[in-house]
Amino acid sequence: MNYSPSELMTVNAARLLRDGDVVFVGVGLPNLACNLARRTHAPNLTMIYEAGVVGAQPERLPLSIGDPGLVSGAAAVCSMYEIFAFYLQRGLIDVGFLGGAQIDRYGNVNATVIGDYAKPKVRLPGSGGSAEIAAWANRTYLITPHQKRRFPEKCDFVTGAGFLGGGSARKSSGVRGGGPQAVVTDIGILEPDERGELILTALHPGRSVEEARANTGWALRASDSPGETEAVSPAELTLLRELDPQGIYLRGGG
Repeated sequence: MNYSPSELMTVNAARLLRDGDVVFVGVGLPNLACNLARRTHAPNLTMIYEAGVVGAQPERLPLSIGDPGLVSGAAAVCSMYEIFAFYLQRGLIDVGFLGGAQIDRYGNVNATVIGDYAKPKVRLPGSGGSAEIAAWANRTYLITPHQKRRFPEKCDFVTGAGFLGGGSARKSSGVRGGGPQAVVTDIGILEPDERGELILTALHPGRSVEEARANTGWALRASDSPGETEAVSPAELTLLRELDPQGIYLRGGG
């Protein structure tokens, strides 16, 4: 069965979600992962969009966080301020999904600049709500292709806090959220150890520890016996492609 790297990552991200989770959703692969989970093992999942939509029930693929199609059938619609102040900072968001141009050894995310901040090589879109999500969501999941340039030992700029410098650094900073619990790539899954350092805990079928290390910018450690993720099923793939029939987000991803 053939599927793209984006489809592989989305299916595995969906499997991380639990029935009853309240998830702060963006567009792209995180949105597809949430909708796939809701149609399979997590029917009671609640999706909250940054623009102010609570309990969204999208019947078609939303193209932005402010897509009017998100409002139909939603449990509530409020302001962006209320979403952040009364839901996220209050601790009512179980899961936040993030991506970024860089994810470093301790799960910090850069979506701001590549290179020096004052004279960057590339200026990126920036935080949006990701800085707050990284700080306050009870669990954070990251999705990105596994490429060396995306996994430097240290981010050029920290847009969203992971475990900062490791150890007790995150707790000492005062942010309450639990930090990144998993990074889903097209090679496998990384999870933090007791110090917050990302280690390889699972591989997708046909991938290897050596391949993951070759595509990581630090000396990536692996768990003693990395597991293997379950193969993408035909049912998961069919449902996923129905959510994005034109392949807007699912095409490619390598």
